[in-house]
Amino acid sequence: MPTLKQLAVETLTHMVEGGQQRLAVDDEARGILRQWMLDSRRGNQAPLPAPASESGGEMSVEQKLDYLRQRAATWKAARALGTLRDTMVFAVGNPRARLMLVGEAPGYEEERQGEPFVGPAGQLLTRILKAMGLQRSEVYISNVCKFRPSMGENQGTANRPPSPEELAACKPLIMAEIRAITPACIVCLGGSSAKGLLDTHQGVNALRGQWLECQGIPVRVTYHPSYLLRNEALGARRALWEDMLCVMERLGMPVSTKQQNYFR
Repeated sequence: MPTLKQLAVETLTHMVEGGQQRLAVDDEARGILRQWMLDSRRGNQAPLPAPASESGGEMSVEQKLDYLRQRAATWKAARALGTLRDTMVFAVGNPRARLMLVGEAPGYEEERQGEPFVGPAGQLLTRILKAMGLQRSEVYISNVCKFRPSMGENQGTANRPPSPEELAACKPLIMAEIRAITPACIVCLGGSSAKGLLDTHQGVNALRGQWLECQGIPVRVTYHPSYLLRNEALGARRALWEDMLCVMERLGMPVSTKQQNYFR
């Protein structure tokens, strides 16, 4: 059960991200809340966005994401680890998307181009979305970890999954993205994504085939597209597609007989 401090910090974070600047409290409460928020920021538990939009009202989704992008570029919790590379790769897509896809971390091509899911796995993801009747520009695509995990000076094109510590360091950013986007559905692509987003130690096989939840939003866990590039078995492709069919149904998208029969 969350503590009073945790609940207060979470509530204040939501209020600030919504553009609220003032809260009527007495001096004693103000001192306590201020200290809790400072402690939270020092521990990098939750990113705080810009105080308000230029008009003084609630920030738009675009403004929130722009602020988070700026914060991510110098995110101290990630930098302090010393195990992540320097280039920050944020997110891409429609800030008002109903579908949000979350991967684990950028790879070589993503770091080079500064955009998530643009390498071979990303190209496959684009084809999967097309089969669903969606354009890449219609969805929102991000990663839990915003930096490519390092493998040393001679890393080249090689990639590795982010560690639990690396996922935890960047988690406040993706959670703030979710609050900004408020999608109707989230798809976790791969086990590292699920572990980073859902605080679970289970893998994809254990989490597939059920609806989970993150911040009140339905979450479906499926294989990372890179898994299909390594595993050409028809069963693996069918499993991922079944997950996407469930997502389509959840979103109220039409599912044709042809789509239902893919990979059978």
